[in-house]
Amino acid sequence: MPATLDDVAAIVATLPGAVEGERGGGRTWLVNGKVFAWERGYSKADVKRAGDEVLPEPPLLGVRTADLDDKEAMLAAGHKGFFTIPHFDRYPAFLIHLKSVGRRPLKEALVDAWLVFAPKADAEAYLGR
Repeated sequence: MPATLDDVAAIVATLPGAVEGERGGGRTWLVNGKVFAWERGYSKADVKRAGDEVLPEPPLLGVRTADLDDKEAMLAAGHKGFFTIPHFDRYPAFLIHLKSVGRRPLKEALVDAWLVFAPKADAEAYLGR
């Protein structure tokens, strides 16, 4: 069964201090006032840059990483549904195709993204469980 944005919301609801918001007509998830995951479609520029490449159909989720090395590690892990586009070059984030991703990699990506901005005490408490 494909993952949905509601699945994302359910996972995020287990993360201390995380809240759901809205930006540009899409759902976003924040902690400590900073966005760590967001619903994302393709801009006209994204489609143009793709040329003949077939892009995965939405729903898509943008997910922050700690840095570019972390981003590369996440992409190199080979999880189905994790990918990037030129718009994200030199930016610590990647995309997840929700219809392709497994539940465990989705949760791991969301927790890692949350950890980027979570207050230290919340992160330590969550990881210590």
